[in-house]
Amino acid sequence: MILCLSWVASVAQADRLKDIASVAGVRPNQLVGYGLVVGLDGTGDKTSFTSQTFRNMLNNFGVAIPADQNPSSKNIAAVAIHAELPAFAKPGQTIDITVSAIGDAKSLRGGSLLMSPLKGADGQVYALAQGNLVVSGFGAEGRDGSRLSVNVPSVGRIPNGATVERSVPNGFAQGDSLMLNLHHADFTTARRVAEQINGLLGPEMASAMDAATIRVRAPRDPSQRVSYLSVLENLEVEPAEEVARVIINSRTGTIVIGQNVRISPVAITHGGMTVSITESFDVSQPGPLSEGQTVVTPRTGIEVDEGSGHMFEFAPGATLQDIVEAVNQVGAAPGDLMAILEALKQAGALRAELVVI
Repeated sequence: MILCLSWVASVAQADRLKDIASVAGVRPNQLVGYGLVVGLDGTGDKTSFTSQTFRNMLNNFGVAIPADQNPSSKNIAAVAIHAELPAFAKPGQTIDITVSAIGDAKSLRGGSLLMSPLKGADGQVYALAQGNLVVSGFGAEGRDGSRLSVNVPSVGRIPNGATVERSVPNGFAQGDSLMLNLHHADFTTARRVAEQINGLLGPEMASAMDAATIRVRAPRDPSQRVSYLSVLENLEVEPAEEVARVIINSRTGTIVIGQNVRISPVAITHGGMTVSITESFDVSQPGPLSEGQTVVTPRTGIEVDEGSGHMFEFAPGATLQDIVEAVNQVGAAPGDLMAILEALKQAGALRAELVVI
């Protein structure tokens, strides 16, 4: 395990408003659909729902299949389609889509998606998808059952593979105010945003509603509102300092320490214990003229080494960096540092939020 410590710098830096906040109501929407991919080279599926979909498609084109026949082909595959409809997307524009096999299809490489509707959460059709798939993965299979797969061949993308048919209404041009939502809720940052806007546009133009929302008065005319918002989103605001937090990834040994992490007066000792278990065998050989038998006797040896404990004492106001440097000087492992941090939190000496992922 490799120990990696990341220290978050505490240097104040102004950020653009567009980087720390978004306009309420201006958001993408998720779309999902179901369709058929055809033209596969024997890597499709033969599931019942694929055959049913294929039969329904042929019936729509006037091709009648006898009821006692079950159409199936390894050159087709049933797929799920999902996409993200951006805010302000208009009919006629195109969006990227992702196509994923939902049956036992081995690969979608070389396939073409037939026209499929994409629906939103309200059940309405917002886009139509169709096109040739781009699949980065591939696989090969031998007659003895051995298989080789690179990446995921059962998922592909179609750039500009869907055409928007319906726009999503939003409240951007409604009312006499705009709501700005901070990406990270913080009372200090919300107050600073309101003060910066009021300093630019005049008093009482903006007010912080809570830790995440700032209400800004705006013109009713949509064209003027666009110009108005373009000025606001480039306004630079100095965000407040984040909450003191220590993040521990127990799987990789990564420890991320935020700013303002402090330690109460505390003394720390951390010793190691090593238990060694060895197995050996003794052979008991009888005398040359005796009637005894050779016997093999196992022998177990156990050794316990408690090691040498190291004591560290820290004065009031010590930072976590002081502890990390002291622990690293004695060559402690990442697991030792994690154990110390958890013990400090339990003792109430770590003045920060401890998050283990």
